[in-house]
Amino acid sequence: MQKETTLINNKTVLVLGGRGFIGRYIVKHLKLLGAKVVIGTRFESKHRDYCQIKLQQIHRTTNWAEVLEGIDAVVNTVGILRQRKGESYDTIHNKAVKELANQCKQRNVRIVHISALGLTNPLLSRFSKSKYQGELSLKNSGANWAIVRPSLVDGEGGYGARWFQRVARWPIQFIPANATGVFAPIDADDLGEAVAKIALLEKKEYAEKNRVYELAGNQNVNVTQYLELLRPNKKRVFTINIPAFVARVVSHALDVLHLTPFSFGHYELLKYNNLPVVNRLEEILNRPPVLIGAKGLVVERKHKEWLLKRT
Repeated sequence: MQKETTLINNKTVLVLGGRGFIGRYIVKHLKLLGAKVVIGTRFESKHRDYCQIKLQQIHRTTNWAEVLEGIDAVVNTVGILRQRKGESYDTIHNKAVKELANQCKQRNVRIVHISALGLTNPLLSRFSKSKYQGELSLKNSGANWAIVRPSLVDGEGGYGARWFQRVARWPIQFIPANATGVFAPIDADDLGEAVAKIALLEKKEYAEKNRVYELAGNQNVNVTQYLELLRPNKKRVFTINIPAFVARVVSHALDVLHLTPFSFGHYELLKYNNLPVVNRLEEILNRPPVLIGAKGLVVERKHKEWLLKRT
């Protein structure tokens, strides 16, 4: 892919969830690559490059000709951490994906769907099951699809990412005793660049067009080691291992209270390895991925240099 890949930089791409954490990075890199971007959002906007689409109502959408007019590819980043009134896991992660794929098939529009690694593990949460079912619906749609499965995404602006950064600074950390799974966190900016390139591939580059891209960084860590990477001062902390059944009960309680990003779905994912079979990130970027924690050190060093110049 490094030598023969050709990108088309005059495409128009609809990014569903383009104002969200991952979506913003994808929009940024699509524009850097010369694409025209339409941002799909649940909110009303008078901006000419915005399009209001509510995925929980997608099966009732009748103006598909208008929505997909002039669109060459759709990138779907939409997902919900927890269910709320009118928005179920199955509706957002599965039924909406199936309907969107059918509409893209009818209009010969490429669809790139953001999923997640680890969904083939024996998981019980409706969050994970619906995400996996969405993949199956997309694969069976007959559309020109690509599925992107990232590992845990690290970066500025993410609800979960901000929470991990906060917890990393705590002097005492509570870790589920069975959270022994290993994952390879990926930088959000790297993910955005990779997805943008996947969306803009020329047709001859995806002759085997139904493809799955598993993407991750180069640092294999468990959750304790990940928090250590994020810790700015590298001070030692006291870790308390929480019994598995207690952690599970807490995760269910937090799902009800909506207090933190920690959910039953995430509790389950931490139990298993969450690594790609073949990591294609470096192949797509044509460079090594960003090391998690390295950005913070660079910013800190530049800030210190700036302070020295002022004194």
